Amino acid sequence: MELDVSILSRLQFAFTVSFHIIFPSITIGLATLIAIWEGLWLKTGNPQYLQLAKFWIKPFAITFGMGVVSGIVLSYEFGTNFSKFSEMAGAVIGPLMAYEVLTAFFLEAGFLGVMLFGWQRVSARMHFFATVTVAVGTWISAFWIIAANSWMQTPQGHQFVDGKFEVVSWMEVIFNPSMPYRFFHMLLAAFITATFVVMATHAWYLRKGQHIDFGRKGLSMTLWIALVLTPLQAWVGDLHGLNVKEHQPVKLAAMEGIWAEKEANVPLLLFALPDMKAEKNHYEVAVPGLASLILTHSWDGELQGLKSVPAADRPNVPMVFFSFRVMVGIGMLMIGVALLGAYLRWRGTLYQSNWFLWPVSFMAPTGIIAVLAGWYVVEIGRQPWIIYGLVRTSEVVSPLPAERVLFSLTLFVLTYSLLFAVYLYFMRKLIKKGPAPVDHLQQQRIGVKASGYALSFTKTLATDAETSNSPATDPKGAN
Repeated sequence: MELDVSILSRLQFAFTVSFHIIFPSITIGLATLIAIWEGLWLKTGNPQYLQLAKFWIKPFAITFGMGVVSGIVLSYEFGTNFSKFSEMAGAVIGPLMAYEVLTAFFLEAGFLGVMLFGWQRVSARMHFFATVTVAVGTWISAFWIIAANSWMQTPQGHQFVDGKFEVVSWMEVIFNPSMPYRFFHMLLAAFITATFVVMATHAWYLRKGQHIDFGRKGLSMTLWIALVLTPLQAWVGDLHGLNVKEHQPVKLAAMEGIWAEKEANVPLLLFALPDMKAEKNHYEVAVPGLASLILTHSWDGELQGLKSVPAADRPNVPMVFFSFRVMVGIGMLMIGVALLGAYLRWRGTLYQSNWFLWPVSFMAPTGIIAVLAGWYVVEIGRQPWIIYGLVRTSEVVSPLPAERVLFSLTLFVLTYSLLFAVYLYFMRKLIKKGPAPVDHLQQQRIGVKASGYALSFTKTLATDAETSNSPATDPKGAN
């Protein structure tokens, strides 16, 4: 069988970006949670908040490092696997990626060391400032990445001259029609992903009867956060869907399994088997008219279907259709967990309900799965275009030998699998070890009123106190 270099190049990029996105989707939210805990500790003096921040900063550091390592290759793949794309759109995409490095990555890298190692080397307020800066840096990084990708989805603010895109308006390029919706949708997804990673860990501690106070505090806070963020995400997702309907109707048709060129009173498909060859769905389970109501706010609203464009201009419908339902299904499950947690809290049985803690303790990967499913909807739903409606993906693939691309893809799969195994090993080790006791955290601050004194100075105070009380060194005791 002859290998298709276009398919292999797309598979390689899909694999590397799928692997990479796991880690930012955790660190963006986790950095924010750590900043919140540290701020609450400074505000209230409650050592439990300090315990939360200092425990989760280590998983954050490992995950952040994995994100950096796995993301480096992505920019190179634009040049190696999609060189024509870099040539055509480099004037637009290149500066946006550079802005991400200059405004976000340098900011994160500059303060990350203080955040990780500065607990007893800088003042408490300075350390909190570093933590907040790292968290904001992750938001800025997401902003520029989403801006670049959104321009490929809904391109604006450019002109096409001599086979290349040139910027006419940077404001239109950056704030293209889909960018605000996609940015807030992704940011909320990252917050929710980290929230459920933390929630699952603390539920596991409670289920095992370990670190009870720590487990209760973390579970309680994350359930409150989920109760706010998960319904908010559903609302933002609905707004995003309306934007897709306006600017990428074929993608929406694939998401909803709509085949007719135009269809009114469109049902919401709970399940179906899309058949691209027959151009219809099999085994439909549907709610009549609900898709029209959601997307047009009318039971009789009309939606554009897949047959409105040639078959060559349609994405892989089954992959988009099922990825969308995985994302929405997990989102509904998360809302259900948050509501059930609120009910159990009201009943006063939240921490004793093992039937609730048991499934929650296994929900750590659910946010990551939802993010990946949503990303597949976005990227596969855009196909066959790399720049929607303007440039096809097949037109920008580098003319490489297929065997070479297959070799590099295999190498990436093996290397990344090993890296992921190492990552899971250390994460499991940290979680099994658990947090440092509150008393131990307090002992690290002997003789000082805040964490701002140097660790060596703190040790000196303790040593001096022991020395002054020792009879051997007491001048009066020498007699």
